[in-house]
Amino acid sequence: MSVRTIFKKLVTAAAIAALFAAAANMPVFAQKKGGQLRYAYVSGPGTLDPYVSSSAVELEVIHHLYDALITVGENYETRPMIASSYTIADDAKTFTFKIRKGVKFHDGSVLTSADVLASFERYRKISPNAVIFSDVASATAPDAETFIVKLNKTNSVFVDILKSPVYPFVILPASQKDKPARGADVIGSGPFKLGEWTKDSHLVLERFDGYTPNESYKGLDGYAGRRIAYVDSVRYRFIPEANARVAALQAGDVDVAASIPPELAKRFASDPDIQTQTVFPYCMQVFIVNSSQGPTANPKIRQAINAVVDVEEISTATGQIAKMNHSLVYPFSPYYQGDKMKVYYDQKSPDKAKKLLAEAGYKNEPITLQTTSNYPNFRTSILVLSELMKAAGMNVNVDVVDWTTNASNMQRGTGTWNVSTTSFCSNPLLGPQQWRTMFYTFPQVKNDAVLDAAYEKFYTSLDAGKRKEAWDVIEKQVLEQAYMIKIVDMGTINAFNKKKVDNFASFYLPRFWNVSLK
Repeated sequence: MSVRTIFKKLVTAAAIAALFAAAANMPVFAQKKGGQLRYAYVSGPGTLDPYVSSSAVELEVIHHLYDALITVGENYETRPMIASSYTIADDAKTFTFKIRKGVKFHDGSVLTSADVLASFERYRKISPNAVIFSDVASATAPDAETFIVKLNKTNSVFVDILKSPVYPFVILPASQKDKPARGADVIGSGPFKLGEWTKDSHLVLERFDGYTPNESYKGLDGYAGRRIAYVDSVRYRFIPEANARVAALQAGDVDVAASIPPELAKRFASDPDIQTQTVFPYCMQVFIVNSSQGPTANPKIRQAINAVVDVEEISTATGQIAKMNHSLVYPFSPYYQGDKMKVYYDQKSPDKAKKLLAEAGYKNEPITLQTTSNYPNFRTSILVLSELMKAAGMNVNVDVVDWTTNASNMQRGTGTWNVSTTSFCSNPLLGPQQWRTMFYTFPQVKNDAVLDAAYEKFYTSLDAGKRKEAWDVIEKQVLEQAYMIKIVDMGTINAFNKKKVDNFASFYLPRFWNVSLK
């Protein structure tokens, strides 16, 4: 079966799935426009420049403001959004996208393929994820409704790469082409436009009345779908403390609250107005080990840190919704490797760590663990890890900063941290192509020939079996080198006032299009 045939089948299957998903999510009662929805949010975004954004608190806002060329459906399928359709050459080197007509930006200008091309060129210049376009031979916009990408070599998952909700390839006006990283004006074509934004306080999204829904969909479908803004505005209140978010929802000061710890969610049991929604799997928590500076530049010290990890102790301390899983994909993924990676997981061996430290020539140099109070489970995980490391003879400092700083340091390699923790949400669901930038960027991996060669094989193989073999090597290298240390698969709880809010359906991140107030 040719690549083109395979993709055509996938697109057809996706379209059918979209119809079912849409039907399942159609509201029972007619929705009305108007009102302000108030939302308790963990933290404020550091930037709304989509091409440099990988933090959930940024992406959650960004996906309301912008539309992507290609995006994810309800079950992470590949879905066109600004593109109305696409075709793939049999050798997977040429990709032709047809652009929807009549789509407008928030400044009133009409989106054409020239904007797609300009966005593509800016992404290649400034995004940490620009490696996805490293094999592009040419990108052209031969007419206002056509965008063509030609590659130097086969890339069997190129369209799947474009759907990434992290560092999303959303379309900006061509006027933003030369804006530096984090310097783009917030002008998208999404169902909401930016109103107020006071950092560390609040952010307001306003309905964009010039929005052009994608009429090929009938309702909600991941980040695709027929997106309609019913509420006049959404007010994000940045409330880092979980108790305060719960209290705000119970007092009627907000309508929706995110990231409710399981223990606190029990408070809603006797409140008939509050409904909770559990999302699982939600994200995958890992320790990130900086491989470019300090003691952790030595792989044996990274492996020593991995050797002390006690997953059950960490998970119990955090009290989060969690399941043990040694892999960097979920068991239902076609890339799941069975028990092959179990040897690197939950080792609970301070003796092994001491042996590795001796082999590394460790001289009690300080190892800095950086974390944040914005996510208590992250902070607790780091505190437990610090005690496990100390018990094995490591000299540990814990540095607590705000989440924006913590996330920026991991993504950009700034600061003096050696170990931190975060969670990845779409990556374990989408698999190898989605993981690549994270594997290289967060642990600051450079010049890893094994990883480079395996990813080369993954992208250029038209055979699914060979791509799975390549993933086997990739996952083993990441875990064996302890660039990342797997902790748990996580769930999360959102809560909302069901007497006020209609059609709020949890996705991996909350969405406020197609949601109305009663």
